[in-house]
Order: sequence, then structure tokens, then C-alpha cells
Amino acid sequence: MDPKEKNIILEARNLSVGYVKKAGNLIVADTIDFSIEKGELVGLVGANGIGKSTLLRTLTGMQNPLKGEIFLNGKNLNEYPSFQLATQLSVVLTEAPASKNLSVLEMVSLGRQPYTNWIGSLSEKDKNAIQFALNATETEVLVNRKCFELSDGQMQRVAIARALAQDTPIIILDEPTTHLDIYHRAYILKLLKKLASETQKTILFSTHEIDLAIQLTDKMLIMAKEKTYFDDPCKLIESGRFDSLFPKETIDFDAKTGRFTIRK
Repeated sequence: MDPKEKNIILEARNLSVGYVKKAGNLIVADTIDFSIEKGELVGLVGANGIGKSTLLRTLTGMQNPLKGEIFLNGKNLNEYPSFQLATQLSVVLTEAPASKNLSVLEMVSLGRQPYTNWIGSLSEKDKNAIQFALNATETEVLVNRKCFELSDGQMQRVAIARALAQDTPIIILDEPTTHLDIYHRAYILKLLKKLASETQKTILFSTHEIDLAIQLTDKMLIMAKEKTYFDDPCKLIESGRFDSLFPKETIDFDAKTGRFTIRK
């Protein structure tokens, strides 16, 4: 099928990610191939240190690939000027915002920076995008609070609202459920599922909540030592791709329930 017919938004071809060093390139993961379509929720999983954050930084243009190509809406990622890339792709990182003294409204409004004029004034379109983002993430009641007054779960919703206000076709999040309790982990992932479904934005996120990701995502990227796999969760289960994620003497994966259990 023609890629345009499939509406492919983000594609990696024979991608290798890692770091350039004087002694030679340090390859973290290689031979990565996938095609993500419009409106899909995609979970990126793997053991600690396997290269999930490195892959996401490469996909967002924060660092260069060691090999291979990345295509965003059919155009090579390295052909996008930074100002244009900011209208196509928004990022939510695990780091705390630079200034927690900002109000929630000010923080979410930062998502409109790629579109505001040189004095930074907000147009009616900007204001509508901000209001939509606040409503979609249920953060409207927080607009007058300072970010330092928020809980981790509230701050994560505000960060997602800022990315949503940016109004890009793709949102990429690096471990959006870090430091959250089980309720708020489920809440955030269900929110991402709802946003992908209702706004038709493509959302790619890394997570350690593999059980939840299996239940909620349309596709998954599994970074294993031998290879990176991409498919829908059911097919990945059927092909045994989750079995090799963790040492078998410690953790088992139950293909029937889609859950990990501790070996006694």
C-alpha cells in the first residue's frame, strides 16, 4: 500500500542511535524500522538503559542518528528548520520545567510560541488552542495556580496541555508516568489514548508500565538487546517478543493475561 494511503506520519528506516565519541561511535540500538500512522497511540518499552530516551531524542531532532533516516510527514527530519519542526512535533520530557514560578496558564501558553508574533501576543486562534488544551486535560481549574504548587500528576497534565496547545500532528513523551502512583499512571495513559482517538494526533511515549501499554496502545515498539520490534500488542504477544525483555529467572510474562509476574 502507498504510504500516503496509509497516512504515515513518522517513519524510521534502518535507524541506528547512539553517541559520537573520539574513540568511535557508541551504538545504543540499531536496525530500527517502523511506520506510525496518524491517530495512533504507540508505546515504547524496554529495560532500563536499553536506549529508549536516546531513540526519542533522535526522533525529535535533539541528536543526530548514527545511521539511517527519519521521515516526518514524508519529509526527511533533517530538512526541517527548527521553527517549522516546532509546528510539526511537540515534546514532553521527564525534566521539571525551567521555571515553576509560572502559572499554569502561562505554562500552557508557552505551547503557542511557534505561532505568536515577535512581541508574543496571543491571537484569538492561540487563545482557542490554549482553552482546548486546558479542557482536554482537565486543567482549566488550575489556571491561576503556580506550577510549584502542583502535584506530580497535575504537573504532568499541564505538560501535556502545553504540548496539546502547540497543536502539532505528533506528540512525543518520555516516561510521562514517572513518579506517579498507580491511579495517576493509569489516568495519564488513558488520557493519551483519549487524545489520540479524539484529536487524531499521533502520540508516541516511552513507559515502564508495560501491562497498561499492552491494554491501551494501538502499536508498540519493544527495544530488546537483539533487536527493536514494532507491531500491535497482540501480534507481539503471539510472537513471544515480551518474553525476552527481562531475565526469566526473575520475571515471567503470561501471554494469556498480557501481564508480568515475579517468579517465586
